[in-house]
Amino acid sequence: MKKVKLLQLFVLLIISGLIGYYFGINNVKVTWQAYKPSVTVINKEPPAFLSNVDFSTFWNVWGKVEENYYDKTKLDPTKMLNGAIQGMISSLGDPYTMYLPPVQNTNFKEGMAGQFSGIGAELGVKDNQIIVIAPLSGSPAEKAGIKAGDLILKVDAQSISDMVLQSVVDKIRGPKGTSVTLTILHKDSQAPQDIKIVRDTITVKSVDGWVKNAKDIGGINIPKTLTAKIAYVRLSQFGDATNTDWTAVINDISLKMLSDKTIKGFILDLRNNPGGYLTDAVFIASEFLKPGTPVVLEQNVQGTTTSSVTRNGLMYEVPVIVLINGGSASASEIVSGALRDNKLNGKSRALLVGDKSFGKGTIQEAEDLGNGAGLHITIAKWLTPDGIWVHGKGLMPDISVALDSKDPSHDTQLEKAVLELVK
Repeated sequence: MKKVKLLQLFVLLIISGLIGYYFGINNVKVTWQAYKPSVTVINKEPPAFLSNVDFSTFWNVWGKVEENYYDKTKLDPTKMLNGAIQGMISSLGDPYTMYLPPVQNTNFKEGMAGQFSGIGAELGVKDNQIIVIAPLSGSPAEKAGIKAGDLILKVDAQSISDMVLQSVVDKIRGPKGTSVTLTILHKDSQAPQDIKIVRDTITVKSVDGWVKNAKDIGGINIPKTLTAKIAYVRLSQFGDATNTDWTAVINDISLKMLSDKTIKGFILDLRNNPGGYLTDAVFIASEFLKPGTPVVLEQNVQGTTTSSVTRNGLMYEVPVIVLINGGSASASEIVSGALRDNKLNGKSRALLVGDKSFGKGTIQEAEDLGNGAGLHITIAKWLTPDGIWVHGKGLMPDISVALDSKDPSHDTQLEKAVLELVK
């Protein structure tokens, strides 16, 4: 009797499953039959320069996805188009050539303007891995322990190994007060670490400077008997307000140097500066180099062009030391390379102190596409005035100095720069 009941129960389960399957399949069929694509394709005809490209496969795939994909709620034509464009761009294998949909393009512009919502870290690509070029000073990322050179492995527990740089940036950014967890690998560590960061409004002041007695500079250990003074400028990025902010700071420092001959030299701190506009790099280098001096060489299929100094600066004769590290990239390397390669009285215009720089040797042109989206496309590679391409290699400092790993408050690199100027 017990066996009969078990058999009846088993038969009922099979019948129930078949009924469920039947209605499920028929419900899907009805849904698909009722589905009508609402997409109207405009500007479908290719331009003349693409006359030899056959787009039939593209449209064939799009049509089959529209017709056969089981979850019609996922068919977002705008996302599909943006994905197709991003796929085309990623086929170049260049992480710095990027298509930015409207939201991402707006985020980029806000960052260059000096204010955005996020964790405050500049990301890049090295050896096909997403890394932190530099956390911004005082940012949530820096306070949480994110460091230049950190590898990012996951964002909110999701692997980013197959993501392009911009997609990772989009996942990390978000409204003020929300949190994101990064799984990172410090460059001197063997074990990944989860770091939770609360997003905030990031305001980037690109230029900050001062003149101080060497013995009063915080974070360094030097003889208290030193009476010399040092001029110092920290440049955090080359953005929209950089040139204006730089001019205000440098004019003030220049006036102090004219009236106070105990000021021994100038320290330009480009550590953790991820770069920015090429024109700003030429502008900053022009403060220390005379008109007509080459700043950077640009190479593309048309040949080589030279960007040279065209304005009058205020620091032609002042001894200069430039601080660099692994977070100094792009425009920072252009300035550093220009001051190292050009000479004053037979010596390099500036001495480089710190760690090897990041190594980004290409130039991108940013263009708005008219619908809120933007395109960043690599148009050239750049070389230092001596013809050196730093891409993937970086600039080696003239004096290599590692930071004190046991005491983060002790700035050994700044200390060495000060001692070099006052000796």
